Amino acid sequence: MGTLQRHHLRTALLGCIAALACTSAGAEDAVVELPSVDVTTTRLSTNVPRAPARERAPQVAPMPAPGTESAGGTKVELPSGIVTGTTITGASTTLITSTDIERSPGQTIQDVLARQPGIQVRSLFGSVNGTQSTVDLRGFGATASNNTLILINGRRINDLDLAGVDLSTLPRESIDHIEITRGNSGAVLYGDGAVGGVINIVTKNGASLPPSARVAGTFGTFFYTEGAGSANGSYSTPWGQFSAAAYANDVSSNAYRLNNRLSSQNAVGDMRLDGDQGSVYLNLSADNQRLGLPGGRLVTPALSLVEIDPRGATTPFDFAAKQGFNLTAGVTRTVAPGTDFILDGGMRQKKQQAMFFSNFGTLFDSFVDTGLTTYSFTPRMVSSTNLWGTPSKMIAGMDIYEAVYGSDRPLFQGAPPIHRYDLSQVSGALYAMETVGVTPNTDVGFGGRVQRIAVAARDRLDPDAPGAFVATPQGLPFDGQQTQHAWHVGVDHRFNQYFGIFARTAQSFRVPNVDERVGQGPFGTPTNFDLRTQTSHDAEAGFRVRFNSVELQTSAYLMNLRNEIFFSPATFTNINLDPTRRWGVETIASWQATQTLLFKLSVAYTRAIFVEGPFTGNDIPLVARWTESVGVSWNIYQQYLVFDGVVRFVGARRMDNDSANLQVLIPANTIVDLRIGGSFDRFFWALSVQNLFDVRYFEYAISALDFITGLPSFGTYSAYPLPGRTVMVKAGINFGP
Repeated sequence: MGTLQRHHLRTALLGCIAALACTSAGAEDAVVELPSVDVTTTRLSTNVPRAPARERAPQVAPMPAPGTESAGGTKVELPSGIVTGTTITGASTTLITSTDIERSPGQTIQDVLARQPGIQVRSLFGSVNGTQSTVDLRGFGATASNNTLILINGRRINDLDLAGVDLSTLPRESIDHIEITRGNSGAVLYGDGAVGGVINIVTKNGASLPPSARVAGTFGTFFYTEGAGSANGSYSTPWGQFSAAAYANDVSSNAYRLNNRLSSQNAVGDMRLDGDQGSVYLNLSADNQRLGLPGGRLVTPALSLVEIDPRGATTPFDFAAKQGFNLTAGVTRTVAPGTDFILDGGMRQKKQQAMFFSNFGTLFDSFVDTGLTTYSFTPRMVSSTNLWGTPSKMIAGMDIYEAVYGSDRPLFQGAPPIHRYDLSQVSGALYAMETVGVTPNTDVGFGGRVQRIAVAARDRLDPDAPGAFVATPQGLPFDGQQTQHAWHVGVDHRFNQYFGIFARTAQSFRVPNVDERVGQGPFGTPTNFDLRTQTSHDAEAGFRVRFNSVELQTSAYLMNLRNEIFFSPATFTNINLDPTRRWGVETIASWQATQTLLFKLSVAYTRAIFVEGPFTGNDIPLVARWTESVGVSWNIYQQYLVFDGVVRFVGARRMDNDSANLQVLIPANTIVDLRIGGSFDRFFWALSVQNLFDVRYFEYAISALDFITGLPSFGTYSAYPLPGRTVMVKAGINFGP
């Protein structure tokens, strides 16, 4: 909820500043094979058959795939080890399987992602199913949600606002696997916003499955309850195989903080008809959510509400609500041997409401009522051929998106809006990506995108609306057009079945979103909607090793950005930064100690700094330098009793609003999560404990500013405490064969 969250954080910041003034006055007084050619099949969003892999040099015999390990002759399941591939040639890629998700000790999808190197997850609240959590790929801090591109079945779902993608609206049981592609090369295939990387969530469908169903219930600390159900199946028709799948859940929680109650209902559906020469499919999803917003807890040198009353609410009446609906429909057709054509389009609609009560009187209250509808049309073609005897694969297509945004900003619900913001954005792009096997052990990939963007924005001020006399002036109209480019070049080489290297370089871009444009205009000045487009260039190189039961992948990257878009809490405006830079090293490893015991390790070093301007050399806020994760999966007794544990470390980081690097740091934390579960016949169960050692910590804080210098006021800030130890119990039953 980008606009909502921003208003909420502004309120917290103002509270910090007010408290600072008072304080000052008082003072005066799994399994990996080295990659084969397989380029971005999930960009298709369908079950188009993959082209056969070409002949290669002999590969090492693979370990048993997840779900096929056996103990005592009985099939049991372990999560995957490292699974890498060449989704984009030369990129660092990781696959998270449905078994990884099912057996994760963490409560949410964001918890699963937080185990991966290069991903930092930042939560405002706990025990609310991951709502208001931010996934940050390669260190973007406060703007992470706009620099990490999220896909569902290969289609982008990042909206035109600052909200980012709320992964809590996707039932966990609906996910088949998650593909993570690090770095900005994904911009060629998916467009703007893929600066830190791309996370593609592939959902399940009922293709080739007999009819079945599943129901489950979860109960936990803070009166957390979740009911989940699913059904899927397929049957033959004269026109081909018809299949359908549906997943839904209903989540409620009183949450750790006061005024932080969550109520959320979510559903995902898939229907398709698959024939010999193609398929027809329809994907649907809907969500409804209401969340209380308790605000941050004030900390000053003389007072710490984080210690005294961490569960309290600074804003005891603020709330946010949203309703969403998504539809995607398409057809695929095999037009020639090895060549498939996909024609699809979709519509996403999101409505949001929020009420913010000011600490400075009712004239500064604010209600937000926003609607955003996005239409898309994305035809494309994938072809696997031999070019002059050299195997190759090409993906080429067109992306057309139109987003229509309207937002009323009255003083209170039901009042005439003080400001009415309207913005439309139309973008059209052509792109192509080619991968060529220049030798049996070497793949070279290259591609490019040209994208045209047109934006029109208007602000209408009603001077007679309640509270209008203290409002900012009417914004200046804006009409703009621009053309942006993205490109990628990558290489993947395998020396033998044990060792391979990869490298790539790319350019990408990010267009300002509507909330960033609306936020252009400090106190007393009109919104001008105009921001420059952010661009980035990065390079990456790494290696993969697989020897017996040990697998390892390491890569290092360097990213240079210009005109990075950044929110300044000092003026409540968005600005284009002077050049910034990011670099780091990421390692993931696994060791299959036995057929029933798997260890996994991930380590990442991330630096994000200003390289020009007044903060040259300083760390960008909210980015930890070190993150580490150690996990173990153990099938204690076949599938009847299984254990999973994760230890996660996140290093200290600068607070939001501390570009000057003068404030105290958000402390480092180490969290231990455990899960024990199993299944018997049709029944399954699990008991999980998050934050086993009851660590008191927070992942987000915003610094107060000194009135005179405008710099962070040392020791005064607003923090969002997270819960200590929590317990979840889950049980369910499967129906069908």
